[in-house]
Amino acid sequence: MIDRIEHMFSVVANGAHGSVWTVLFIGFVFGAIILYSRLDKFEKMAGFMIFEDTLVPRMAMTTVALSSIGFYFMVQSGYATFDIKPTLLGGLVIGGILFGMGLVILGKCPSAFFVSVSEGRVDALVGVIGGMFGGLVFTIAYPWIEKIMGPDLGKIRVPDFFAEHGLLTVVIFSTVLLIVAFLIPTIDYKDPADFKEK
Repeated sequence: MIDRIEHMFSVVANGAHGSVWTVLFIGFVFGAIILYSRLDKFEKMAGFMIFEDTLVPRMAMTTVALSSIGFYFMVQSGYATFDIKPTLLGGLVIGGILFGMGLVILGKCPSAFFVSVSEGRVDALVGVIGGMFGGLVFTIAYPWIEKIMGPDLGKIRVPDFFAEHGLLTVVIFSTVLLIVAFLIPTIDYKDPADFKEK
């Protein structure tokens, strides 16, 4: 077990992700954007879950659209690399269910947990500890979990279906997301409890 954990850290450390300062800078900028957009607030995610707030889908679509174009050019120019993980159907279904349950219970995406912890939110700290424990259990139990992860559908990418039109595929995908994000009406969730207190 210790060997598996050490191997995991060595893989991450040797992944050529840039200097520690670069990673910290990107993390601080990412956290500042989350704070500014209020995506770390429980009511924003709760409002999205009950279809009474549209900030989360609008921000998600805009982020994916813009970052897809930027990342594509970074890869093409040699400034970034990536590795496609195999599509394991059983793992996707089980992982999606577990992720959705955690999202609904705690009301936050994993990326927003650490931002909320920095604000002193105990519920987020519980989520971070639970996530780390879950990762530990997954690492230890992976030899058994691997048996129910299949079938393996291979490394699937949308641009692979349009091999000669990679840039066009990314642009169309990003444009569609931006248009949908723009067309989604702006709805801000109002918690009834706020009005009762007043």
